[in-house]
Amino acid sequence: MNILASIQEKEVAIKGTIADGFLAASIKNIGNDIAMVNGVSLAVGEAKSYPFVGKGYESIDYDPQNSRLRILEIF
Repeated sequence: MNILASIQEKEVAIKGTIADGFLAASIKNIGNDIAMVNGVSLAVGEAKSYPFVGKGYESIDYDPQNSRLRILEIF
């Protein structure tokens, strides 16, 4: 059986991007301050999901600012 998707999990404290073509993703603010995801504030303890919709998404920018993010990406 061929591998159909690749899962990547990470914790970050610096700005970054989930690359074009991801199939699904979730981002949770696990730090102590507000973060920014796709231009929208993400409160402490809040999570945001991008579920599988049948084709890849465009890239998503994130900025933990003074916080930390836990990110799950599926490509």
